[in-house]
Amino acid sequence: MGSIAYRQDQHRRNHKHSPHTSNMTTSRPDWLALTSEEPIDPDLPICDPHHHFWDRPGNRYTLDELLADTGGGHNITETVFVECSAMYRKDGPASMSPVGETEFVNGLAAQSASGQYGNTNVAAGIVGYADLTLGDAVQEVLEAHIAASPNRFRGIRNSSCWDASPDIGGYKNPPKELLGNSNFREGFGVLDRFGLSFDAWLYHTQLQELVDLARTFPNVTIIVDHIAGPIGIGPYAGSQDEVFSDWSTGINELATCENVVMKVGGFGMPLSGLGWGERNTPASSEELATAMAPFYDHCIEAFDPERCMFESNFPVDKQSTSYTILWNTFKRIAEGYSASEKASLFRNTARRTYRI
Repeated sequence: MGSIAYRQDQHRRNHKHSPHTSNMTTSRPDWLALTSEEPIDPDLPICDPHHHFWDRPGNRYTLDELLADTGGGHNITETVFVECSAMYRKDGPASMSPVGETEFVNGLAAQSASGQYGNTNVAAGIVGYADLTLGDAVQEVLEAHIAASPNRFRGIRNSSCWDASPDIGGYKNPPKELLGNSNFREGFGVLDRFGLSFDAWLYHTQLQELVDLARTFPNVTIIVDHIAGPIGIGPYAGSQDEVFSDWSTGINELATCENVVMKVGGFGMPLSGLGWGERNTPASSEELATAMAPFYDHCIEAFDPERCMFESNFPVDKQSTSYTILWNTFKRIAEGYSASEKASLFRNTARRTYRI
């Protein structure tokens, strides 16, 4: 698909989700309440570097809902919002429509900054969306994002999630090998001029594409979302050992790129194939930590704590676990790390990366 056709198609689909996330906004508070825990090490400061906001028919997750989750006993000091195709502008050029999301989130952040909603600095950093296949013309969109939130806008995310299987799909339905597209790379270079970061959301089968991008643009900070999406559904179901082998090889090579930082989380999505949300009762943090540790420990070992940050990915991961249990899971995984390493994993890496 040509870049112009891709942009038009993408604009039409910006509220459409792939098969593995089609029910990601479904809230089941009664089910989540079946498993409850007290927070582990509740005083440990946490910057949650990855959550979303939206207000869609029958499905709302804005400031009140986030604060209900963060108020579960962990010490959430700051958060970072990451784009999710929410509140795009209805009017004007399609390329500028995502600026509406930044305007929306900046308003919620201003509410939080009033101090009337508690001590958490919500959306202290904002990661928006701009179509990098616009090439150099994306500069106008980036300038509009910055103008909409001059003190909070930190970077953009483009999903490059693509797989040949129709059972997998991908958020925003990007074309194959988007990260190597010449127009995309021209637009990517504009990020460097503005000092903006890039959040990468891709699958484990695409890691080599990201390695090449990171080496081509060593001055742009790249943040990998959800440990690069190991796939456990569709044709990958039942092949966890093979998936882990391919994924870990790619992660090791990616870790040699010093401009890349890793978000550790995202296993609550159906993409993992672990079926957490299909259980009669939610898993405990001990169960979750046992299952996730091989992947998460490998990331932390490859990148070091100074280049890793735990993420909630809420409310997407809320389909599998509660906010309190999720952060208990991370604390169990980090149990053997030093105090300074924990500080990096839970707060300092995120604050440094997103300039908070």
